[in-house]
Amino acid sequence: MAAHAPARLAVFDCDGTLVDSQANICVACETAFAGAGLVPPPRAAIRRIVGLSLVEAMQVLLPEADDASHRRLAQSYKDAYVAMRASGGLQHEPMFVGIEAVLDDLLAGGWVLGVATGKSDRGLAHVLAAHGIGDRFMTLQTADRHPSKPHPAMIEAAMAEAGAVPGTTVMIGDTSFDMAMARAAGARAVGVAWGYHAIGELRRAGADCVATEVADLPSLMMETA
Repeated sequence: MAAHAPARLAVFDCDGTLVDSQANICVACETAFAGAGLVPPPRAAIRRIVGLSLVEAMQVLLPEADDASHRRLAQSYKDAYVAMRASGGLQHEPMFVGIEAVLDDLLAGGWVLGVATGKSDRGLAHVLAAHGIGDRFMTLQTADRHPSKPHPAMIEAAMAEAGAVPGTTVMIGDTSFDMAMARAAGARAVGVAWGYHAIGELRRAGADCVATEVADLPSLMMETA
């Protein structure tokens, strides 16, 4: 019996790639810092840590603090996000224009789709449900079950679930953490220019190419095959 060819797997980051969630992330972080009696970081600094898991993000934002403080801040961030969601205080997290069409084009072309995100399972489920796109994705990897990016665990788990291999897998993301994670997993890396890290950073972190328009993604992904 002939062996099945490995699946073509496209793994998307969430924040800054599928949806623009920076307003909620900044408010939750500011709330966590203020609750601890700390001056919140500038929003430019907060946007820099989007994509990392929460404890690692707090390590970057407050490097002089100890591990216990980082973990308390991470929990306070989670609590603030949950409170905003419960009160209806979350800002709309719009999906970037054209993303849904790209997902459908990739599915029609035989790709299997996944997500690898620093969000929690609950946070990712909320975003996917809000936009009605959860059924597009076969594999969902979050910070609840993996080390922070750029560790390759999320991509490795996605490949295992999808029946893909590094040579048939593409990571699509907006941060240097996504590009470095792809490289660590042996996958190809496609950066996007509409998120939170600059094009030069994406290239330096290992991006094979960078999409400046959403509609360019399918063709760029084929070019890296």
